Amino acid sequence: MTDGPLSGVLVADFSRILAGPYATMLLADLGADVIKVEGPQGDDTRTWTPPARGDTSTYYLGVNRGKRSIALDLRDDGDARLARELARRADVLVENFRPGGLAKYGLDHPAVSARNPGVVYASISGFGSGAGARVPGYDLMVQAMSGLMSLTGEPDGPPYRAGISVFDVMAGNHAVIGVLAALRHRDATGQGQHVEVNLMSSALTGLVNQSSAYVAGGVVPFRMGNAHPSVFPYEPLPTADHDLIVAAANDGQFRKLCEVLGIPEVADDPRFARNADRTARRDELRPLLVERLVTRPADEWFALLVEAGIPSGPINTIDGGFAVAERFGLEPVVVVGEGERAVPTTRHPIRFSETPAGYALPPPELDEHGAELRKWLEGGADA
Repeated sequence: MTDGPLSGVLVADFSRILAGPYATMLLADLGADVIKVEGPQGDDTRTWTPPARGDTSTYYLGVNRGKRSIALDLRDDGDARLARELARRADVLVENFRPGGLAKYGLDHPAVSARNPGVVYASISGFGSGAGARVPGYDLMVQAMSGLMSLTGEPDGPPYRAGISVFDVMAGNHAVIGVLAALRHRDATGQGQHVEVNLMSSALTGLVNQSSAYVAGGVVPFRMGNAHPSVFPYEPLPTADHDLIVAAANDGQFRKLCEVLGIPEVADDPRFARNADRTARRDELRPLLVERLVTRPADEWFALLVEAGIPSGPINTIDGGFAVAERFGLEPVVVVGEGERAVPTTRHPIRFSETPAGYALPPPELDEHGAELRKWLEGGADA
């Protein structure tokens, strides 16, 4: 047990791959006791290599800290009985089977809630439990089908996927929000409920301004490379050595940018007076900015622009991103576990003044805690 804000909350984790395990890892960080139920072969991501740390996939390590593992073959009557007992005792159950896929084991929401009325049962799917239930839900599919890929890449090039499974992560976060809201409702009423999250809905809300352009404005957005459809400058611009992100998103920031660049007269030019003007005339304005930016390297401009309060930043590789976070005192890397099992991992993104996140348990080996959990579920000593 931990002293995190979710201390005392038991989570039965019947999820695989990314969205569900990411959600349950965040809950574990906050003190929940998360029991990861895996099939006899384990979570698929255990074998998703390269890269690896020793013999273990870094993909698996990145989303499974803080949990205990039990391997159960739900096709086996005895194992299915233990799974149902875990669901009966759980405060929260998280699953990302195809909708309806757990019903034959007595682990769907109606069956579990009949035995455990207070359970918060969270289901994560690709396209919901209605007409889209039969469609497998992988992030790449959702990136394509939601429209994200149509927005990613150069205007005259092919559509691209994002560099991570962005909607899996987003849906995982939405699942956590739903679970926490449902737990608050349960605390007030004693009543559990079914929380449903799907990647497609997470994608459409996550497309924010692009979604609103279509829903509220009737505009179908298109690929613009690194340009922003509604703001300029808000993109990488060349300097003497490397591109630099420059994001002068309002009139005051634009005026300061022009002052730092030594072209204050551009801010006074009526062609560029407002953001709408600058966006409409970006092809006229960009050369004026670039002419000054190419006179110094990116690091020098970064220091000058940040000092003036103008959002900007270099384009880093992942190691550079961690280096910046270290420099800013964010302590992005923590060690979970001890001794030979210690694993470096990314810090939980939320800081609490009174109940900080914990990192006691490393990502579990398959069925690492199976014996103790079986004994507990069969009515033996506490586990």
